[in-house]
Amino acid sequence: MGAYDGETVTRRRLFTGGALAAGGIATTAFALPAVGFALGPLFERTEPRMFQDVGPVGDFNPQSYVPKVITIDASVGEAGKSTVYVRKRDPSRDTDHLHQPYIAISNRCMHLGCPVRYVQASERFICPCHGGVYQFDGKVAGGPPVRPLDRFETRVVKGRVQVGPRFSLDSHLHRFKVRDPSNHVDGLWQYIYPSRPTT
Repeated sequence: MGAYDGETVTRRRLFTGGALAAGGIATTAFALPAVGFALGPLFERTEPRMFQDVGPVGDFNPQSYVPKVITIDASVGEAGKSTVYVRKRDPSRDTDHLHQPYIAISNRCMHLGCPVRYVQASERFICPCHGGVYQFDGKVAGGPPVRPLDRFETRVVKGRVQVGPRFSLDSHLHRFKVRDPSNHVDGLWQYIYPSRPTT
């Protein structure tokens, strides 16, 4: 019905095909930017690309953290800088199996990424946003954070402490690839939130 003798495409099929093509183009116009926005960060590196000098070994001791500023992403100026808390490793107190000469802890809360502050009087890292509290070694002591504070690799070169790439830790202070704040690395949740090459 609606076709003339000898027609291979009816008007109805032509308009139906045209409407479907227009809908497909519109859907693609909305979907491609969303897919690019979602997948783009997977291909960017926003952790330090090299080791950075944070001071001579004499600046650090095992009893207290010293805040230092490092560059996470040099391409964005001041916004690409971050604070890292550094202290000398204390073999009698540090029970992790990482065996780094210095402990360098990120100031990024593992709840939603707010900056934490080290309070020497209580030997705790405190997040002012949602009440996250971390122990001296960065393990969660209370509040909503799902895992310990991230750390950075450390080394000593010619008497100076250097801080390198960041890594994440589980509740037993075992090393994992960098994860976003609120992503678990323990139990079943680690499979629901797979690791990404950036944060």
